[in-house]
Amino acid sequence: MSDPASIDVAIVGGGPAGIAAALALRARGVERVTILEREQVAGGVPRHCGHPPFGMREFHRLLSGPAYAEKLRQAAQDAGVDIRLNTTVTALHPSGRLAITTPVGTSDVSARRVILATGAREMSRAGRLMTGDRPVGVITTGTLQQSIYIEHLKPFRRPVIVGTELVSLSAALTCWKAGIRPVAIVEMALRPTARRPLDLFPRLLGIPTHYGADVIDIKGRSRVEAVTLRLSDDSTRELACDGVLLTGRFLPESALVRLSHLGLDQGSGGPLIDQFGRCSDPSYFAAGNLLRPIETAGWSFREGSRIGAVVADDLDGRLPAAERMIAIARGAGLKLTVPQYIALPSAKACLEQIQLRAEASGTGVLKAESGGRVLWQKRMSVLPERRILLPLAALLKAGGTMETISISFNKDEGR
Repeated sequence: MSDPASIDVAIVGGGPAGIAAALALRARGVERVTILEREQVAGGVPRHCGHPPFGMREFHRLLSGPAYAEKLRQAAQDAGVDIRLNTTVTALHPSGRLAITTPVGTSDVSARRVILATGAREMSRAGRLMTGDRPVGVITTGTLQQSIYIEHLKPFRRPVIVGTELVSLSAALTCWKAGIRPVAIVEMALRPTARRPLDLFPRLLGIPTHYGADVIDIKGRSRVEAVTLRLSDDSTRELACDGVLLTGRFLPESALVRLSHLGLDQGSGGPLIDQFGRCSDPSYFAAGNLLRPIETAGWSFREGSRIGAVVADDLDGRLPAAERMIAIARGAGLKLTVPQYIALPSAKACLEQIQLRAEASGTGVLKAESGGRVLWQKRMSVLPERRILLPLAALLKAGGTMETISISFNKDEGR
């Protein structure tokens, strides 16, 4: 291992956001950029997704997930990025010092700046508090895709898919290509989470979808044999199947942040950041799906690229230190806001929009206010897990000596 003091920027995570940040740093002339990746191969989640569409904006062509991941790796290698595989970061310490574990032992790495890009993961069965027997065959999309594309194994043949997020469609396509025929798709809400026309995809595959339904029991001894659904009319129905595929309901991979000195946002589950992606310790920045669940690989790549450019500015002394912070408070009807602070003085922001998620579907008014003064408002219809963007410039334009900006979504009565 090279001298720890020789690292300018250490990037924790080698997915699209982490690699994009590394490419941006190298393009700006930052010499010593190191990616610390715990897996045996860099590339992140896309390397498990054996289908398009990936890479259209980044490489101007449609690619499968593995081909996209390979393009990312090759671009990083060509740019001179140091990628250290099988390297797990176990602790974050002040001022950019990291504890790491590799196959040869433990050590510390120090960097002038650290970018956290550890991504997100799907909620497990335990996290969903699902009752019933504990047979083999209850897995997440990530486990399915690793089984199919990496290990070349079929974990089941007739599963029930839980969820209708974009990743749920990826799971259905993975099943179909592998000769697995899902029995049904189950969604607790009364409408799909994925946008049209993507929500029509299960119908094209001939997979029935049950809306307003919930899995209340899993049956089976050695393997899954059936699930019991509670339907929207409160009746129950049993479906014979040999697996349960849990999709979506992502959580930021934020264990390192939780155990560190960095501030953690309870709404997003990721680190507290300002509009530059800067954490509570200014040696640390964050990018990608660690910030919020969940965005596409392309969005994460672009976000990582912007964060990388900001870190290069910071190393050059061109990023202003925060003299004052305006807190962004999450009000009624919202699940999360990213970023959580606006640092002043504000140069050109890396994150030019406040990213929001609604708690429930509805029509109403999204409003930002401070001290009883409305800074910005807009009528809209929202759905859970759908991206909502609020222009940061509209809040900064208000000026004054604000300490807190509250953002809320107020639903119309009866809507």
